[in-house]
Amino acid sequence: MTKQTPQRIARILAMIGFALIANQHFLPAAPPASIPASPGAVKPHRLIVLTDIENEPDDTESMVRLLLYSDVIDLQGLVATTSVHLKTRVAPESIRAVINAYSKVHGNLLRHHPNYPTAEHLQSLVKKGRPEYGMDGVGAGKDSEGSDWIIRTLDKNDGRPLWVSVWGGANTLAQALYTLRSTRSTTEVDRLVSRLRVYTISDQDDSGPWMRRTFPNLFYIVSPGGYGAATWTGMNTVVPGIDNSTISTKWLAENIQQGHGPLGAAYPDVAYGMEGDTPSWLGLVPTGLGSPEHPEAGGWGGRYKLCVPELSAMDPKGFTGGVPVDAETRPIWTNAMDEYTPPVSGDYGRAVHSGGKTFKDYRATVWRWRDDFQNDFAARMDWTTKPYATANHPPVPALGHPEAITVHAGKTFQLSAAGSADPDGDSLSYLWFQYREAGSYSGAINFPGAQNLIHVDLTAPKVERPETIHFILRVTDKGRPALSRYRRVVVTVVP
Repeated sequence: MTKQTPQRIARILAMIGFALIANQHFLPAAPPASIPASPGAVKPHRLIVLTDIENEPDDTESMVRLLLYSDVIDLQGLVATTSVHLKTRVAPESIRAVINAYSKVHGNLLRHHPNYPTAEHLQSLVKKGRPEYGMDGVGAGKDSEGSDWIIRTLDKNDGRPLWVSVWGGANTLAQALYTLRSTRSTTEVDRLVSRLRVYTISDQDDSGPWMRRTFPNLFYIVSPGGYGAATWTGMNTVVPGIDNSTISTKWLAENIQQGHGPLGAAYPDVAYGMEGDTPSWLGLVPTGLGSPEHPEAGGWGGRYKLCVPELSAMDPKGFTGGVPVDAETRPIWTNAMDEYTPPVSGDYGRAVHSGGKTFKDYRATVWRWRDDFQNDFAARMDWTTKPYATANHPPVPALGHPEAITVHAGKTFQLSAAGSADPDGDSLSYLWFQYREAGSYSGAINFPGAQNLIHVDLTAPKVERPETIHFILRVTDKGRPALSRYRRVVVTVVP
């Protein structure tokens, strides 16, 4: 009989956990399309990144983090572009430098997950946009290596949507769409546009508004206007009244930059704000919070609503680098407000209880997950230097019931985390909470007992029509750093 090493046992446990998640087949029917998918039940999301790297250090910071998630995100393009802050040059060599650092730790990363791509493959994805600003770089004869690559990737026989994460200017994508419109039939353009999912970090050139006007069916997430009115700023905003330590320079130095090998050393000091671009792809990480196809459900990258934002809400006089702020002409996915009360750890008695301070803010859609995704980043940076047995890996939450259940008003029902496991054998903590803004029912559900139990019993509220209530299970291990994963339960309450 083959001796099982601790690493192999841990991997087997992880696979068993993911199998439990992927095989929750006891629903009477498949969940509706609005129900977010479980982690491990879907293929990795395809992603092309457009980056004005060298504008300031935060693009390099985001690139370091992104490569640590290249085992669970299918990277299909890394394109150097311009922006309003970097108008006349592109810097693909800076993307290549981060990949070179990644190449030195790739072998160790494979000890933690077999799907990390080779550095050679990643280098083949590096492309250049035109060294021109905004719509000056869009038009007849303005094709570039980057815009051609976007078209080539869209043309692939792949049923998955193509996400385009825009960290600077968007004109390379705009040029791809311009060329498609000039060379393909209307039906074909519509088909290809329907496969795109775009998230831009504000508008850092004037091509974003052009795309939204010209292609009204293009899926587009953006906080247009002044940067101060943007959801993505929740990534690095210091919030009075909550613990901001995981975005501090001290935390970054200790957990990312120093003593964590060549890739950690490639993470530069913060100049203006830490990783302002990261929210544009963070929601693609399979955490169990749901599908990025449903920005209204919320996840690590924030929560967004589909609407035509008021011009005044865009902070039109705020800082944009000089990009004009115009009224939107059609619904886009944009800022959504969350009310968030951070849970507090107890030194005695109940391990977790509700905190005393509540925040209501569009940036709270990112704040509420920030410590979790920062700890996850730190753990993955550990993967670059540590063997499997001495590093931490995320737990595998499970449910003792389907992800979608229906109950009658006034009836009791139970939420259960039965079957949750940890690949490292760590002790687990549980926390259940209602994500009020994600469901149609706006009232608060009373938890009559502790919310940190593996099972909780609740009573469905009185309703006059069918309403949905979203509950999140957060499972956190006691490893170092502590890691969290989630399951979402959508309860439909009928009269």
